[in-house]
Amino acid sequence: MIDGALRAELCDRLGAAIRFDVPLARLTSLRVGGPADAVATPATRAELCAALRLLARARVPHHVLGGGFNSLALDVPVAGVVIQLSRWRRLEERPGNALRVEAGVSHSQLTRFCCERGFAGLAFGAGIPGTIGGWIAMNAGIPGREIGERVLELEVVSPSGARISHLRRETLHFTYRSLRGLAPGSVIVSALLRVERSAPAAVRAEVAALLARREETQPLSVPSCGSVFKNPPGDFAGRLIEAAGLKGHRVGGAQISPLHANFIANTGGATASDVMELIRLAKQRVREHSGTRLECEVRIVGGAT
Repeated sequence: MIDGALRAELCDRLGAAIRFDVPLARLTSLRVGGPADAVATPATRAELCAALRLLARARVPHHVLGGGFNSLALDVPVAGVVIQLSRWRRLEERPGNALRVEAGVSHSQLTRFCCERGFAGLAFGAGIPGTIGGWIAMNAGIPGREIGERVLELEVVSPSGARISHLRRETLHFTYRSLRGLAPGSVIVSALLRVERSAPAAVRAEVAALLARREETQPLSVPSCGSVFKNPPGDFAGRLIEAAGLKGHRVGGAQISPLHANFIANTGGATASDVMELIRLAKQRVREHSGTRLECEVRIVGGAT
């Protein structure tokens, strides 16, 4: 879909920040996926807006990819340009107990900052993989806590690159594992997050307890995409999948984790098709066993479940 003229324009605008025919297996935590037409890693708002304007004019789609967690890239080629804000890692304190955090800031960078400075309120994100942009787009969290609760303002670039908006909390609609109301293709570039002052030792202790719990209950040592399904109201997807007899089940190189049944791991040589078959099977078996319809939390890049 990217013709020679557009390719030349993208190269002129972005230079080394645009690459073509990039395997998404290199950019996603599951280590599966076919090639994208191109991957752009703009360094500035001007570069991002310029790239979006070019794509909008040429009617070429774009896909925003954070750290590649909670994403499953299909084996087929992905048309259009994948945009990653991996170079956007500015993190600073703002007046009124708030942090301005750019979209490419990782969970580990944010956690270290809060531990060192004594900022409470975001420790629940310790160990949740990915970047702030991805967290906000999916309203990441743990039972009883979500990042949306902490958002005071979002800085968002429109899909066409025509404008940058600062959206206040009251205009945003966070729901379980999603942020609704933004135009499709919008790019979250930074967030203002609410925090509270605390003792660094207290923040470190909370983080340590959460990380220990994750290590005990989640398959952190193998490639995965995090939680595959949303938890149904009043229940847990992992419990339902285990009750349906699928814990540890394999298709090719993909396996429903024997440690936590809501994780699918790449045990070596898995394809996206292997993972998709396990997703299909989990939905079918859980529906037959309990009558519950599982809904994907993982984002499918290149198609839909």
